[in-house]
Amino acid sequence: MELNPSIVIATIINFIGLLAILKHFFFDKVKAIIDEREALINEQLDNAEEEQEKSRMLAIENERMLKSAREEGKKITEREKQKAESIYEEIIGEAHTEAKIILERAKIEINREKEKAEYELKKQAITLAIEISKKVIEKNIDEEKNRELIDNFISKVGS
Repeated sequence: MELNPSIVIATIINFIGLLAILKHFFFDKVKAIIDEREALINEQLDNAEEEQEKSRMLAIENERMLKSAREEGKKITEREKQKAESIYEEIIGEAHTEAKIILERAKIEINREKEKAEYELKKQAITLAIEISKKVIEKNIDEEKNRELIDNFISKVGS
């Protein structure tokens, strides 16, 4: 097959004409659509990067807030634990104080009852001594024997 120069020139002229028509009617519109699409895609990529950065910043902020909340929770727990221990110690201290007071009152009451019993015993001893004295007087024992009996009785009761 041979190349015919007139056909090659006609083909080139047709191709250039077709390019001119396409450029005039289609290329600018297609290029505008492609540029618009490219701008939209770039804008969406920028927005996606911004959103990704915002998400990363929010994640960092959330982590910081969570850490802060945990620390605050630990502080509150520790503070409440110390309050509870303080209240416990206070209650124990009050219980010991109250127990000492009750023990002191009991000792005082025991001493009072002991003194009362000793008083009653002495009172009975005196009454008994008087009765013995009456009997001794009735039997007419001499005074020396009488005195000896009373002294013996008083010394036994006193000890």
